[in-house]
Amino acid sequence: MVGSMGLALPKGITPAGSGKAGQPQEVVWSILGHTYWLKAEAESCFIFETLDPPGTFVPPHIHPTQDEFIYMLDGIFDLYLDGAWTQAKAGDLVRMPKGLPHAYYNRRDKPARALFSVTPARRLRELFDQLHNLGDPEEVVRRSKVCEVDFLPPGSVPGA
Repeated sequence: MVGSMGLALPKGITPAGSGKAGQPQEVVWSILGHTYWLKAEAESCFIFETLDPPGTFVPPHIHPTQDEFIYMLDGIFDLYLDGAWTQAKAGDLVRMPKGLPHAYYNRRDKPARALFSVTPARRLRELFDQLHNLGDPEEVVRRSKVCEVDFLPPGSVPGA
């Protein structure tokens, strides 16, 4: 299986502006308009930086086996968190326990950047590898479910 299962967290520094997290080469994914850079990877965690251009979003979904955090670096996310809408701006930390429905949207005219941390890593690396350059949203939803990310049905969240 591709992914971080069984990996110990390597020591070191992931350089700014890179996804070379102790890897021999940079690890970068392009997923439905977002750019993701790998920052750290181990069985216990999966950390990545995102660049989210205006108009990009990740629709409402649930991680049934993982806690997720977003640390906002630049910009603003409109967030759906467990039935309510809110915003996160630079310097904010968003906490999303496993099982909590959530989504994020960049509805501004400037890019947003954030650092995401998911724990434990489970199959997220495998999922990102599969979704890289995949343009079919229905296939993204199907592959995500196999890798323990469950998208809510379209229209189930007002304002999404």
